[in-house]
Amino acid sequence: MAARKKRRRVRLERAVIAVLVLCIGAELVYWFRHRGVPGADVSAPEWVEQDILPLNPYSRPGTPLETIDGVVVHYVGNPGTSAAANRSFFANLALTHETYASAHFVVGLEGEVLQCVPLTEIAYCSSQANSHTVSIEVCHADEAGEFSAETMASLLRLTAWLCEEFDLAPADVIRHYDVTGKICPKYYVDHPEAWEDFRSALRAARTQENPS
Repeated sequence: MAARKKRRRVRLERAVIAVLVLCIGAELVYWFRHRGVPGADVSAPEWVEQDILPLNPYSRPGTPLETIDGVVVHYVGNPGTSAAANRSFFANLALTHETYASAHFVVGLEGEVLQCVPLTEIAYCSSQANSHTVSIEVCHADEAGEFSAETMASLLRLTAWLCEEFDLAPADVIRHYDVTGKICPKYYVDHPEAWEDFRSALRAARTQENPS
């Protein structure tokens, strides 16, 4: 009886050690894969809530970014939904396999900002620009797709911070439309003057941060 208990304990200890080795190995592989990748040394500010998606092939494949030379702004296309609801949609794709979609950040109706994908990895958001841009999905109240004042203020704050971190110019902040021709973000494709107003505000914010 004692020998049987001992064998059982040894098997359990070996199983625990094996699991620990696998977990540590996975962490090391992830670290080495992302070492030196753009964004590796960047920490999101405290006003960004981190709610990172689990690794999965449909919304967070873990593929390292090649570089970061732009920021792509999108609208969620689902009026009235919150940042948290859109983040949950991305997470659930691991189960539904409905499509491939995600974003680095989602800006909500009340100006909340969620980070869903690390800045070292691609998000499935901007087609051929995925490998070299940061993507932002933005919530909107209705079909027109115009962003509220609170949402726009947070989008401006977020894009200004990204420009500062990655040495980008306001011209490097573009619409999904500018990548693929898709009507996204809708209001700012239908009203290009409103988009230019946003970029002017971004230029002003960058000038204030970096006075000559």
